[in-house]
Amino acid sequence: MEISIAAEKLFMLGTLPVTNALFIGVLVSVLLVLITQRALTRWQSVPRGLQNVSEIVIDGVLGLLESIMQDRGMARKFFPLIATIFLFILLSNWIGLLPGLGTVGLAHENAAGHATIIPFLRSTSADLNFTLGLSLFVVITIQVTGILALGIGGYAKKFFVSPFHKPYVVGTLMGILELVSEFAKILSFAFRLFGNVFAGEILLTVMLHLVPYFIPLPFLFLEIFVGFIQAAVFAMLVAVFLKMATTPAEH
Repeated sequence: MEISIAAEKLFMLGTLPVTNALFIGVLVSVLLVLITQRALTRWQSVPRGLQNVSEIVIDGVLGLLESIMQDRGMARKFFPLIATIFLFILLSNWIGLLPGLGTVGLAHENAAGHATIIPFLRSTSADLNFTLGLSLFVVITIQVTGILALGIGGYAKKFFVSPFHKPYVVGTLMGILELVSEFAKILSFAFRLFGNVFAGEILLTVMLHLVPYFIPLPFLFLEIFVGFIQAAVFAMLVAVFLKMATTPAEH
C-alpha cells in the first residue's frame, strides 16, 4: 500500500494525463447527466421511482436555499449552481467509498522498487487540484455576481471606504480585512473539502489493510455521513457568500 497526496495517473489521452480522480470526476458527471435526462423524459404528474427521489432532492435543496437567502426568487436563480455543486461533490465522495478503494488498480513499482498498485477509485474531492479549481471558480462567480447585482461602484463600497465616511480609519481597516477574506475563501474552500475527504479515504484504506472484515464498517458509515456533510457545507457556504455578495454594503 502506498499513500499519495497527488492523484495517480492511470493512462495518457494524447498529451492529457488521466488520473484516477479525473476518471471518477468524468464518471460522476456522466452519471448526473444520465440521471437527469432519464428523470426529465419520464416526468409524470403522479411521481414514482426516480422522480420521487429527484423531487425530494430538489425540494430539500431549494428549501434550504430559501431559508438562507430569505428570497424565493434569488433561491430559484442560484438553485442550478448550488444543486450541481452539492450533487457532484456528494456523488464524488460516495463513489470513492465503493468496495475496491485502494485495493483494486494497476500494478505499479514505486521509486524504492516496492510493488504497489495505482487504485482505480479515488474521490475527485481527494484531489487538491480539483478542490482548488472548484474553489477558484466559486469565488470568481461570487465576485461577478456581486458586481452584476450592485454595480462596480456599489460592490467596491464593501472594500473601499470614502474619505468622508466616519470613522474612516476603522472603515478602511474593515475593508482591507474583507478584501483579504475574499482571497482566503479560495484556500478555505479547497483545503476544508480536500482535507476531510482525503483523510477519510486514508483511514478506510488503512483499516481495510489491517482488518479487512467487519471492523471497517463503522468507519465506512462514518465516511458516508462525512461525505454528505462536506457536500452540504460547501454548498451552503456558497449560498451564504452569494447572498452576502448581492447585499449592499450599508446593510
